Amino acid sequence: MRAIRTSIIEYFEKNLRFNKTMQSRVHTAQTRVERPSKVKYDPERKMTALQFSGKDKIKVGKVPVPLVTDPTDAVIKVTASCVCGSDLHLYHDKVPEMLDGDIMGHESVGIVDEVGPEVKNVKKGDRVVISSVIGCGQCDYCLRREWSCCDTTNTSQVETKMYGHHVSGLFGYSHLMGGYDGCQAEYVRVPFADVNLFSIPSVLTDKQALCVADLASTGYHGTELADVKEGDKVVIFGCGPVGLMAQMWSKFRGASRVIAIDVDAQRVEYAKKQLGVEVVNANEEGPLEAVEKLIPGGPDKIIECVGFRFPQGFFEKLELKLKLATDASSVVNLAIKMVRKNGKITLIGDYLAYTNHFNIGAMMEKHLTMNGGAVWPHNYYKKIFAAMETGKVDPTFVWTHTFPFSKGDEAYKMFDKHEDGIIKPLLLPDSIYNQSNAGMDKTTQ
Repeated sequence: MRAIRTSIIEYFEKNLRFNKTMQSRVHTAQTRVERPSKVKYDPERKMTALQFSGKDKIKVGKVPVPLVTDPTDAVIKVTASCVCGSDLHLYHDKVPEMLDGDIMGHESVGIVDEVGPEVKNVKKGDRVVISSVIGCGQCDYCLRREWSCCDTTNTSQVETKMYGHHVSGLFGYSHLMGGYDGCQAEYVRVPFADVNLFSIPSVLTDKQALCVADLASTGYHGTELADVKEGDKVVIFGCGPVGLMAQMWSKFRGASRVIAIDVDAQRVEYAKKQLGVEVVNANEEGPLEAVEKLIPGGPDKIIECVGFRFPQGFFEKLELKLKLATDASSVVNLAIKMVRKNGKITLIGDYLAYTNHFNIGAMMEKHLTMNGGAVWPHNYYKKIFAAMETGKVDPTFVWTHTFPFSKGDEAYKMFDKHEDGIIKPLLLPDSIYNQSNAGMDKTTQ
């Protein structure tokens, strides 16, 4: 029984044998790029940071300020950050290789505080977005602009064993994703700064620019992967922040119907109010039947923004509890049944490893296409900046609550429990928060 209960992830961690055979399977870029060095710190200077402290625990800690370590590094003084829905996977200790004290977060904007001697595109004092995904800019994948597949910035052997390859590094998202210090801190060291920092147009606010780091870019990525075109009928699973962005961009790209599905009544109503989309509350009606009434024959495209952490039904919940699977398949299976024949399903909700009961037969027989992947902010930031500058979109409606870093643990708790109508919490350094006198009120839209 003990062997049955051993998680698949733990098995890989305990039994990892990364030998020459495995190494030969891993793609090696034609141009070898030096991997980022282990970050150095200034022991004399301390900063506030939100740190992982075990399941359902965030510590507001004081840690050393990072230094420029490699000549292509920059250090950013953060002026705004936030909590992402995917941070909650870490918060619930569902992602392997999170260590006590790891700094959380992968979305921030700020001011360049220091640059290495080989940094050319930004200088001290510039306002910048920090890309959530860390690319090197030189490997084959980066040269093809497939940024979250970067071959250089993550060397996790566990991930290689799990996936056959490793993907890019990601700020503040476990040692499975490179072990980089996160962005929910007063200072962030950014490797390959010329690649991973985006200069902010002067007319845009921090709250606008922050959306580019991940949130708005991920929503755009979903519509790009799904190839949403004018006239398409699109269903979005999820009315959280990323789901809202996928809905916004689907309308922007000319979809004739956008239907949003969620189990949270407050979020469903928020999507309807803010974006004017059609909605289905999955707690009140069966989504398969509801969508069939709205779109007989099924939608052209489905974008899944929910992820692995929400099992449905007794057996799926039991399998995840007993570690017989890591990921729930129920939402993906619902999408497979719902989408029209020869339709397309895109996954931008996070998935980790293995699932049971995947309806592979329906996927094949219905002639479906399924894809997915982590965001490529580098490909979209200019388009998103331009759309915001011209007033065509305004993604800042997702910022409903503002917290100082010193109350970041409270932000996580409220966000996780969907309390007080929260959609997405904005985090500010205490000095900026106190100047703005934002308090606990909802932010001005």
